[in-house]
Amino acid sequence: MKKQVLILLLFLSSLAQAQNTALFEEANEAYANNDFETAVSKYEKILENGETSVAVYYNLGNAYYKLNNVAPSIYYFEKALQLDPTDEDVQNNIEFARSMTIDDIPVIEETGFQKTINSFISTFSYNTWAFIAIALSAIFVVLFLLYYFSRTSLQKRIFFGLAMFVFVLGGMSVFFAFQQQEIQFNNQFAIIFADEAPVRNEPSQRGDAAFSLHAGTKTKVLEDYQGWFKIELSNGTQGWIEGDYLKQL
Repeated sequence: MKKQVLILLLFLSSLAQAQNTALFEEANEAYANNDFETAVSKYEKILENGETSVAVYYNLGNAYYKLNNVAPSIYYFEKALQLDPTDEDVQNNIEFARSMTIDDIPVIEETGFQKTINSFISTFSYNTWAFIAIALSAIFVVLFLLYYFSRTSLQKRIFFGLAMFVFVLGGMSVFFAFQQQEIQFNNQFAIIFADEAPVRNEPSQRGDAAFSLHAGTKTKVLEDYQGWFKIELSNGTQGWIEGDYLKQL
């Protein structure tokens, strides 16, 4: 019975994968024919089916960009960068999309050693750092076995030194993986989807509207309270905004 269930699950998984592949090809064809609305519909159907990838997010962001829908365009480019922060195509295209936004908010740059470390850690995603750690662990095992079975003292010293070096790199990769996970956990962001969204000084309609944000602006989410979100802009300005005005990444 368990074997039959497993075969059924594998069949359904293969069928879903085939459907998503067909949808992806159809969406790409629609995009090539400048039918961007159809392309958007098919790319989003793939996401509804539970499949995510840099290619789907990237193409969906491009399709929305062609439709001059800046907020979803930036949103899906950001989703692609969450999966692969090093993708240069996504990095380039998101800059084009950001140029369409109304809000021009200066960025307060980090300085010093912490900036260098965070920049290096953000080179790869949490999953990539974890994969690197696993690969280095396998290399360490091989080098340690070579050290153990070596017959000369010179070979033992060489393999032991290499094994220790790889071991240290593996430990650093594990540390970076957890640091990247913590960075992502503590840095929750959202994209403004409303044409104009008032930001208030308290989580209530009674609060004064200190300023407004517009579609496509990226904000950091600090906390939420009864449908309101406390946000922080790249220049350090904070305020409260209704949840209906934004979409969390």
